[in-house]
Amino acid sequence: MRFRAKIVDLACLNHFSRVVNTIAKLAKACTLRLTAGKLYFILSDKVANGGVGMWCELCQGNFFDEFQMEGVAPEHNEIYLEVVPENLSRALKTAQSAKTVKIKLTNKHCPCLRVAVELVIEANLSGEMNLKIETDLVSVTTHFKDLGNPPWASVDECQDSAQDRDLESMAEARIDIKKLQQLLAGQQVNPTKALCNIVSKRIVHFILLHEDVSLQYFIPALA
Repeated sequence: MRFRAKIVDLACLNHFSRVVNTIAKLAKACTLRLTAGKLYFILSDKVANGGVGMWCELCQGNFFDEFQMEGVAPEHNEIYLEVVPENLSRALKTAQSAKTVKIKLTNKHCPCLRVAVELVIEANLSGEMNLKIETDLVSVTTHFKDLGNPPWASVDECQDSAQDRDLESMAEARIDIKKLQQLLAGQQVNPTKALCNIVSKRIVHFILLHEDVSLQYFIPALA
């Protein structure tokens, strides 16, 4: 089994490089799933052990001028590969001739994060979200309002409808702040929309959406 992909347009190459650079900041190794229409970068086997999870979906037609898969049975028509995103990122840099500028958020921009280990993130159905940091030296809460609550799939029997829930009630999760910093500092996808889904005391699910990229990042809650 083998595949061959070709990028001619420099803008597409730069865009694909930004996606890979983002993934390289989130995972040392992951599974690359190749199908006739899409590419998926997947890291899904660590959440149960307290690690993060990731699911990134790309439409190959928006990135590659040519995309061929050989030696794959028609009924399967997909290839799974174990890849090291950092190695792929280095390979892409050698193919780029345009200059790029990267802005990285570090702890020096947020002094309180230097001593913080955990972050409490909470939100409700009224479009309010709070980020809380508490240490022996400082207690900080950042408030966000009017964020909006996007509609999800139709409600099934296992879920309560939004109309039956307290709109002011907060769903919250305490997470490892370094895992959130990893996402924020490495993010180069430039999403047109960013969503945060909180399963109270269980997991925080971030979704970054671009017109041709969907990246999902899962951070398990601390006990």
